[in-house]
Amino acid sequence: MKIFNEIESEVQSYARAFPRVFNRALGEYIYDEEGNQYLDFLAGAGTLNYGHNNANFKEKLLDYISNDGIAHGLDLHTKAKGEFLETFNEKILKPRNMEYMVQFTGPTGTNAVEAALKIARNVTGQQNIVTFTNGFHGVSLGSLAATGNSHHRDAAGVSLSGTHRIPFDGYLGEGIDTTVYLDKVLSDSSSGINSPAGVVVETVQGEGGINAASFEWLRNLQAVCKKHGVLLIVDDIQAGCGRTGTYFSFEDAGIEPDIITLSKSLSGYGLPLAVVLMKPELDQWKPGEHNGTFRGNNLAFVTAKAAIDCYWSDNSFSNEIRRKGQYVSDRTEAIIKKHGEGNFSTRGRGMFQGINCVNGDLAGKITKKAFKNGLIIETSGADDHVVKFLCPLVISDENLKTGLDIVEQAVEEVCDSATSIPEDNEFFDGRYVANG
Repeated sequence: MKIFNEIESEVQSYARAFPRVFNRALGEYIYDEEGNQYLDFLAGAGTLNYGHNNANFKEKLLDYISNDGIAHGLDLHTKAKGEFLETFNEKILKPRNMEYMVQFTGPTGTNAVEAALKIARNVTGQQNIVTFTNGFHGVSLGSLAATGNSHHRDAAGVSLSGTHRIPFDGYLGEGIDTTVYLDKVLSDSSSGINSPAGVVVETVQGEGGINAASFEWLRNLQAVCKKHGVLLIVDDIQAGCGRTGTYFSFEDAGIEPDIITLSKSLSGYGLPLAVVLMKPELDQWKPGEHNGTFRGNNLAFVTAKAAIDCYWSDNSFSNEIRRKGQYVSDRTEAIIKKHGEGNFSTRGRGMFQGINCVNGDLAGKITKKAFKNGLIIETSGADDHVVKFLCPLVISDENLKTGLDIVEQAVEEVCDSATSIPEDNEFFDGRYVANG
């Protein structure tokens, strides 16, 4: 650990929660240098939907490298890119009756969001973007302006502008449709909200606390956008590529976004790759207006094609995700019923779920206990109050059960310690909670 402490920046985050030196990973397992094995319920923050070093992709990648395939190609036409585009079009877009142009941006999710916001602004001639409470879209300045989290926003060092913040579904409580408010302010010339270029939304807010929008709310949001001539942008960077049960997280809602951003698990192997999908009439870029040196990651094209071929040629994988997602729902609901006492609730859908705790302290204690017992799992939400499940979608039934068993054990231990009242205790929020 010495070298990390000596010269790595203090900005490091995940390493603080999991202070080990990791050196090997396979499937849903990751190993440290001492040979300890951990189940990975973090999975690259949703980048490893198909697990670590997926054998189906590794073979294709090694063959490509051994044959001196092009690794870096800017935006040149390459065989690897062409094969990915063909596969993506034939197996993802066409079966869903989706017609989109594909733009390769810089290889990060935030760069894809930056490009999407530019598209909306350039096409409509408007400047502002409607965003939502608790949304997270990246930490470069444009996407950071669309992000709600104050921890990240405060690090910008400059004023963040160009957005209007609207309450997300459920933010004001059950039974309040916040799209009605959006419709009202867009209809009123004195509302103080100018006609926006677009609305950017996550169907499930990952970093914001696994807040899942209802399908009805999403349909209403699309209707408001169409009514006012505003482009609908779905940020599917974390919720996409199968995480909710379908390839795109919005499919079951029956909406048609004007623009979609994808990254994270798109490459299938953890290799950097990001794209923007836009309706053909929106593709009004001039050559090179949005570019990036690493937008031609051909190694990622190889594994991204392999991921689609292997898992998305039919509906069997999607059905498996739904089945496993139901198991996660059943288990988390049982955990809450047994140990809840008002401290917990469930949220999310598919295999994008979490346990909402009464506070971040409680959630943090649960994840620390879980790590000691061989499970890597993190928190999300404004106060890090949601224990967040992001295990690989290919996880075996046995290991999924094992991981949830570890979570349940951690919840039980933390709750038991909270109900005991040692001499050096604190009284918090109406409950005794042990120090430390």
